[in-house]
Amino acid sequence: MNPSDEKMWSTLIHLGGIIFGIFPSLIGYLVLKDRGPFVRAHTRSALNFHISLIIYLVGATIILSIVGVLTFGVGFIFLWVAITGIEIAAIIFMIIAAIKANDGQYYTYPLSIEFVK
Repeated sequence: MNPSDEKMWSTLIHLGGIIFGIFPSLIGYLVLKDRGPFVRAHTRSALNFHISLIIYLVGATIILSIVGVLTFGVGFIFLWVAITGIEIAAIIFMIIAAIKANDGQYYTYPLSIEFVK
C-alpha cells in the first residue's frame, strides 16, 4: 500500500471510531495490519484505545451505580457527568489522532492500555 493510502485508511479508522465505536479499528486492524507499518501502528493504537475506553466506561458505570444506590440517587448525577466527560475526551482524542494520521505522524492515545502489540 502506498503512503497516501496508509494515511487515508488510518485517518478513516480514527474518525470511524467516533460514530461506530470499536468496529472500524477492529476490522481495520484485522484487514490492514499487514499492508504497511504506518496503518498497522494506527489501527493497533485505535484498537487498544477502544478496548481501554470500554473498560473505563464499564468500570465507571459499575462504581458510580453503586455510589448512586448508596446515596439514594445523588450519585447518578456523578455517573452522568463522568460518562459524558469520558466520551467527550474520547472524541477529542480520536480527532487529534485522525489529524496526526492525516499529517503522516504516529500517534498513541493517552491513557490507552496496550492489549494488542
